[in-house]
Amino acid sequence: MCQNCQSKVVGTAPFRVDHVGSFLRPKELVEAREKFSKGEITQEELTKVEDKAITELVEKQIASGLKGVTDGEFRRAYWHLDFFWGLNGVEHIRGEKGYAFKGIETKPDTVALTSKISGKNHPFVEHYKFLRELVEGKDAVVKFTIPSPSQFYFELIRTEDHIKNYEQFYKNFDELAEGIVNAYSQVIDELYNEGLRILQFDDCTWGALADDGFANRFRDERPLEEVRRDFAERCLKLNNAVIANKKEDLVISTHVCRGNFNSKWISQGGYEKVEDELLAKENVDAYYLEYDTDRAGDFKPLRKVGKDKKVVLGLITSKFADLEDKNEVIARIKEASEYIPLENIYLSTQCGFASTEEGNILTEEDQWKKIKLISEIVNEVWGE
Repeated sequence: MCQNCQSKVVGTAPFRVDHVGSFLRPKELVEAREKFSKGEITQEELTKVEDKAITELVEKQIASGLKGVTDGEFRRAYWHLDFFWGLNGVEHIRGEKGYAFKGIETKPDTVALTSKISGKNHPFVEHYKFLRELVEGKDAVVKFTIPSPSQFYFELIRTEDHIKNYEQFYKNFDELAEGIVNAYSQVIDELYNEGLRILQFDDCTWGALADDGFANRFRDERPLEEVRRDFAERCLKLNNAVIANKKEDLVISTHVCRGNFNSKWISQGGYEKVEDELLAKENVDAYYLEYDTDRAGDFKPLRKVGKDKKVVLGLITSKFADLEDKNEVIARIKEASEYIPLENIYLSTQCGFASTEEGNILTEEDQWKKIKLISEIVNEVWGE
């Protein structure tokens, strides 16, 4: 695609028919990653399998009509931790426990700081470059996903051991925030210089803050609303500081989720509990908002978004294979348009199909049926 054509595609992001980013890993890739973890194949052999799987996925995305194309997060075990591990000064460790989802717990992988952090020469830049070459010349553009700066902060305070670890290198939140912002800005600048123009911050922190039980997770005994506002302001400060450093033509959106592991969830609560910070003040260009169940509340908080930002409604679940009723989804889109103009509304799944390498409980065929359903609904509502 010519550079001018690419710019036009970027300028329409997000896209009326959209998705969050991750896709189910094909069997060949799952097997290769397992062999690599056992030392049975080399990194080079694993990379070849990843390259093949990503190439095929890109072709399928474009064939399905998607304009924003990702690598499915096929080189990652997790939607967030792999990015953190790629930062200088961060190492991969096994913690005491994983994330506690409803009825299941993740592996206890986490992070530990070994020094002050930096974002120079992040491996994700090479991942982006491979994807860029696959999409070049096509009627599509790369959308790249990374965890939000606030998500990194939450990982660094997840347990008392985490806090003791980061306090070896940063005296207080302000020092840590400066380190996080600088590291993220370095990575984003490198991605931008290689051609990236659409970036998505994946962020479970707002979903956690909307849950009234979140304060207990962080051992904070202050009044709930005081704790919520404090944490929300910290998240907002981190994310907006990174966004402030971006180049003008880089589109940054955020995806807000309440947990997505093996078709399970971790948080519940409506957006009204964080609407002032998230929807009114976070300086993103667009929001990908989970809305597939009543755990996300109603659409009233969308009135805080304003007319200059776009909202991608996650009305189609990625957790299960059952297809939603078209008429019900269309009715919900019309309901949402009472709070935000219809021309500013877009449609996607509520989350990715595989936020971790394990994936959700559905098949590859099922995930493409979901994308097709989104296309059909968009055609009926917007005629696109």
